[in-house]
Amino acid sequence: MSERVRLNALLESASAYYRTAGRFALHFARGKLRADPAFRAILEQGLLEGCTRLLDLGAGQGLLAAWLLAARHCHASERPGAWPPGWPAPPRLTSYTGIEINAQEVRRARHAFARDPGMRVQIVHGDIRDLDYGTPDAIVILDVLHYNDCDSQERILNRARHALTPGGLLLLRVGDAEGGLGFTLSKALDRTVALMRRGRWQRLHCRSLAEWRALLTQLGFISHTIPITNDATYFANALIIAHLDPGHRVERPSAAT
Repeated sequence: MSERVRLNALLESASAYYRTAGRFALHFARGKLRADPAFRAILEQGLLEGCTRLLDLGAGQGLLAAWLLAARHCHASERPGAWPPGWPAPPRLTSYTGIEINAQEVRRARHAFARDPGMRVQIVHGDIRDLDYGTPDAIVILDVLHYNDCDSQERILNRARHALTPGGLLLLRVGDAEGGLGFTLSKALDRTVALMRRGRWQRLHCRSLAEWRALLTQLGFISHTIPITNDATYFANALIIAHLDPGHRVERPSAAT
């Protein structure tokens, strides 16, 4: 069995959560999971290995939850070739919490996961700048921070740092403002997405990859990057994998932060 067939099986298993959530939700899931290389990288490179309590900030309709649930089912399947050879086992999550500001996407996500017993999936409607983060051991923020102003970006990352348990992981995907044409294309796409979702143009607040990593260092993280692209994507995006720096001391934020 070819790798493409195995990935299609994983894709269909993840997309199947949205069959009762409406045609848009189903087709969006198929298209996004197929085209976006970040989802494959998360499993193929074991980026969430050892994580059990996941917080997804800006979760949309919960695609990451569907992807990870499908991965668990495929990995446990006795069907030959159900899981790509050489890939590590998917994370054994006990809980997934997604925070999303768009009420329509929250409804789609809640409908999709209403009956799945694989792990505790909670989709919260609200603003990631304000809601409680709990105590996750992994936080994922994919293509979200640049929709917030610079002060809010720092606040979100600082809150993430203090929410994570010792040894916790922060996984970000950000655009590189020094990425040339690729960054210009990704910025145009993000503005179009914001227009479709919110009905208005939205200013984006972008940084270079070096500036993102410098900010993480300032907040108490140790980070490295993984370029994210495939044959269908030419955007100047990167995944930043960050862990808490045990030698960095900062004051915990006040309740109002």
